[in-house]
Amino acid sequence: MKAAIVGNLFFGLIISFFAFEIGKWVFKKTQTPLFNPFLIGTSIVIFILKFFDISTDDYYRGAGMILFLLGPATVSLAIPLYKKWDLFKKFFIPVMTGAVVGSFVGIVSVIILGKLFGMENQLIFSLMPKSITTPFGIEVSSMLGGIPAITVVSIMLTGITGNVTAPLISKIFRVKHSVAVGIGIGVSSHAVGTSKAMEIGEVEGSMSALSIVFAGLLTLVWAPILKFLV
Repeated sequence: MKAAIVGNLFFGLIISFFAFEIGKWVFKKTQTPLFNPFLIGTSIVIFILKFFDISTDDYYRGAGMILFLLGPATVSLAIPLYKKWDLFKKFFIPVMTGAVVGSFVGIVSVIILGKLFGMENQLIFSLMPKSITTPFGIEVSSMLGGIPAITVVSIMLTGITGNVTAPLISKIFRVKHSVAVGIGIGVSSHAVGTSKAMEIGEVEGSMSALSIVFAGLLTLVWAPILKFLV
């Protein structure tokens, strides 16, 4: 019975959507950032796999469809850019400056901390693309010789952290300009953070979505250049 269910192509897909919907329901009821839908959903999936002793290969057979859709989803981020094209042209320099500096600092900080904590080079390579969206991150990790599975986990945790802490960090550092808030969220916590930016405001969401694309492309450039520091 278990083999028949787990072997179904749609098993991982159904479990993923089921877990995420529960996460959304919990977040809606609590309105607490710590009960983020992504965090709750991920925890539920991990629990199910562990409790029922289901291999990740069986789960990924169906859930991999979702990962495949991340590519088209990233391309669809052009929609908010199109809607805010005039705003982008007006703030072209801040957007590009934020993307260039943010992607550079994100990589260098991983290298420095990795060295301080004595991490192996392969692990550092795996964490270097943590701040960009998953399709870009997997590509960069593979290119550097990292472990894509670790990269995916680090990207997820980075996004959740950004989603939860973005409003608080903006408040602490008194970042009030909508464009600055959006760029900061997009460059540091990709699509998961952008969902929070869209909750904050349309301009923040648009700038965050725009920053994701540039941060991803720039990381593809920065990562091989900065690899020599490891």
